[in-house]
Amino acid sequence: MNPAQIKLVQDSFAKVAPIADQAAVIFYDRLFEVAPSVKAMFPSDLTEQRKKLMATLAVVVGGLSNLETILPAASALAKRHVAYGAKPEHYPVVGSALLWTLEKGLGAAWTAEVASAWTAAYGVLSNFMITEAYGRPQAAE
Repeated sequence: MNPAQIKLVQDSFAKVAPIADQAAVIFYDRLFEVAPSVKAMFPSDLTEQRKKLMATLAVVVGGLSNLETILPAASALAKRHVAYGAKPEHYPVVGSALLWTLEKGLGAAWTAEVASAWTAAYGVLSNFMITEAYGRPQAAE
């Protein structure tokens, strides 16, 4: 990721932050729509999970300028997700649901450049997490 992409991700996330809970609802609705089998990995009441998702995204987005500060937490998160039943093939599905959510939440502010920046950010983090959890890189976009 280059500095311009990082700024696009951070600036666009700042626009989503005020509607964080709504964005999280949209995300999980979309995730369960496109991958119904993953719903069993989550609690029936997603209130806390939605808060965790948005808090984690805020930390990651805030740390993009200095990746080394967020990689230990990303590694731990990846390893915890293995225990929940997450598999490498889930990462592209989650990424797709995230990008779809951001597109809906940002409306006209979702440009090709913003989409490209978020795709790059998700790719970097998800590939790192897959490698940390499973020991081998896989394409995740």
